Amino acid sequence: MYDFYKDLIAKNDSKIVLLVMDGLGGLPREAGGKTELATARTPNLDRLAAVSSCGLLEPVLPGVTPGSGPSHLALFGYDPLRFRIGRGVMEALGVNFPVERGDLCVRLNFATADAQGILVDRRAGRPRDEETARLAAKLQAAVAVPGHEIFFRPVKEHRAALVVRGPGLAEGIHDTDPQVTGRPPLPVVGADPGKTAHTVEVLTSIVAQAERALAGEARANRMLLRGISFFHPLPTLEERFGLRACGIAAYPMYKGLARLAGMAVDDRPKTPADLVAVLRDRWADFDFFFVHYKYTDSSGEDGDFERKVRMIEEGDALVPAIEALRPEVLAVTGDHSTPAVMKGHSWHPVPVLLHSRWCLADGLPGFEEVHCARGTLGQRPTLHLMALLMAHALRLSKYGA
Repeated sequence: MYDFYKDLIAKNDSKIVLLVMDGLGGLPREAGGKTELATARTPNLDRLAAVSSCGLLEPVLPGVTPGSGPSHLALFGYDPLRFRIGRGVMEALGVNFPVERGDLCVRLNFATADAQGILVDRRAGRPRDEETARLAAKLQAAVAVPGHEIFFRPVKEHRAALVVRGPGLAEGIHDTDPQVTGRPPLPVVGADPGKTAHTVEVLTSIVAQAERALAGEARANRMLLRGISFFHPLPTLEERFGLRACGIAAYPMYKGLARLAGMAVDDRPKTPADLVAVLRDRWADFDFFFVHYKYTDSSGEDGDFERKVRMIEEGDALVPAIEALRPEVLAVTGDHSTPAVMKGHSWHPVPVLLHSRWCLADGLPGFEEVHCARGTLGQRPTLHLMALLMAHALRLSKYGA
């Protein structure tokens, strides 16, 4: 459906900023209470909610809990049911690994297991980045599979990327992460044993060698495989919407998502303040800016309600500096909900705010889930947001006579 918009593209000098506060939506800690967003002091977002169009977005389908990949692709206007991209590819692209067609990409979690091999921490205590780099280098030196090239690259905290290059590899391998503690890692298994037998053999060997190499580590003594997939290039945002796009993110996976959509990626941001500094620095070069703020999601995944509230407040503090650049369109939303009470992603719709000279002003008293449910954007698929941003930037011409 979204190829339809290519014929409506209208060029102008407008600027669009999409600020994604990862995992923005939440839930109250007790029945009748307030969500993290409703609890947070967000004077800037509340002010904008009064003069913007607001609503709720469903990343994939009602009741479906999305991963970060499909939910971000939907934000960029790609149908997440049609364009399926594995997390391994996003991690590899996120660290700017030169991925080739046929490469099997894997997102790794370093994890902690007890003496019986039972997982006690799926994130190995979120090690520092320099520690993750040491662990990846250790595996690079220790793991080899005849006839294949094996690449380990550090990503961030407990995450790393594995790329396997060689003949006979296949997709359709299940994750080895059981998603809960109290169980051992799952074995490497393929969905179709006839097609995946060789790949299962290769990955099983890599896992076994890695376990031996990590045996002496105090925390990161296991390696979990996730998002095992091939790289399939996507049509770019410039091809689909005529936009020169820039991705600004501190976390590698979101840089990978931006690269996947054909965005130029600036690798400088390390802190929230850096996001705005880089946005200001690149302002003249691009039409569309994806600004990714991670910290709301990670605090929700850790089950830390109070920290998520603080991270929302810190995200709110970035808004005036973005407004000072005078974008024609500013949208603020999340890729999905990450309620602290659930310690993970959820299916709940995500608040969205769209501000433009051409928007309807909802007059809402604040920016949070219940208020946004009353907004003029209504509840709609995230997939529709990109076209709304284009329209409010006057970048879509009339359809038909």
